[in-house]
Order: sequence, then C-alpha cells, then structure tokens
Amino acid sequence: MSNNVRMASILFVEDDPSARAALELALTRLGHRVTSRATGEDGLEALRARLPEIAILDVMLPGVDGIEVCRLIRRDDLCGGGGLPVILLTARGDDLDVVLGLEAGADDYVVKPVEPRVLDARIRAVLRRTDQTRLDRSSHGDLVIDRTSLKVTKAGTDIRLTPTELRLLLELTRRPGQALTRQHLLSAVWEHDYPGDSRLVDACVQRVRAKIEDEPAEPRLIETVRGFGYRFAAT
Repeated sequence: MSNNVRMASILFVEDDPSARAALELALTRLGHRVTSRATGEDGLEALRARLPEIAILDVMLPGVDGIEVCRLIRRDDLCGGGGLPVILLTARGDDLDVVLGLEAGADDYVVKPVEPRVLDARIRAVLRRTDQTRLDRSSHGDLVIDRTSLKVTKAGTDIRLTPTELRLLLELTRRPGQALTRQHLLSAVWEHDYPGDSRLVDACVQRVRAKIEDEPAEPRLIETVRGFGYRFAAT
C-alpha cells in the first residue's frame, strides 16, 4: 500500500454487532484506526473523550439515531467537532433519511450493505476535502474568503463551515459569474460520478446559504440556475 494514502482515526457507530465487527476489521486492515460503538449515546461519549478525524454513523441507531448525533456535532460544536467530517450509513431506498441527514450537516452518505473498499474510498475522498488548501484571498461584498488559512468571515465575523461546505464555497468562488452544473460540483467537491447524488449538492448549498447570505430565502451570492446548477454572483 502506498505510503501517501491518507489513513484516519475513525469513530464508527453501528448497532448491528456482526456488521460493526466486519467493517471495523476491514477498515483496520486497510490501515485506519477504528473506535467502534453500538449506540448514539456511546458515540457521543467517545467524541467527548477523543475527537477522531471522521465519524461514520449508521442512521438507524437505537435511542439517539445517527442523524441526531450528526445534528448535535454540528449544533453544539461537540469538543470542537463542528467541522468534523461525517459519513452516514443508510438503508437502501431510505431517501427521507438521506435528505434529513444531509440537512443535519452530513458530508456524505453510503448505502448499506457497503463494500469496505467503497467505504474506504469515500472516507479518503472526504478527508482530501478536509485537508485541501488553496492559496489566495477573495472578497465578495462583506464576505471574505482566505484560501491560505481556509477562513471565511462575514462583516468581520468568522463563519464556521464544515469541510464539505468550505470546499463547495471554494469551488463556486473560483469562477464568480460562471454557472456550474450540479454534476460538476458533485465531481469536484464530493468526487462522485453518479448523477442521482445531486441532492448532496442541493442540501449543501442550502446550508452554506444559511451561513453566508443576508437573506437565505432570497440568496444574492449563490444563485440558482434553474435546471442546471448554481452560480456565485460576480462582484
């Protein structure tokens, strides 16, 4: 295995014992360091004890489910984990869970059952988004994006973005005024090539708008190009 392959410390929360054991073993063999838990409550305790580099959460957990765990990570900035990458594991066909999970701030989702190497590829793709740095600094009205420090401020106030939200904003602002298709954004930000995953783009755009727009319901920065995709307004 190449030494430049990004490996990670992972919190894996899955209530099914056999699925948990199998994926934990497989991810460990792929080089990751895995801490596994069976419930959302235990997962939150593990986060408080030591923040991993990424969390993988089964949606259908007893008690506090995976979507609520994700929401708590984003809302409460758990142990500094507001920017912690999160991947959700969802059952096939549970579109509502996918939508709710993305709205809660998940960076990606994977449909179960999942091959370990597929999950590993998704993990590494999310971590590349987290690790990525780009030079330059741009201003768009009172919104300032520092690509060196990866800091975003609005009217002098820091805007907290998840790694995926930040990468989406960086991609949109690379070419202000140019319309980008959902498929382009899906490939550039999530490294996916399946068009059905375009809801990842829509959900993330809504979250970014809520953080950077004066009136998210009437966005002036991230414009929708109907039937096509999105455009960051030229300033």
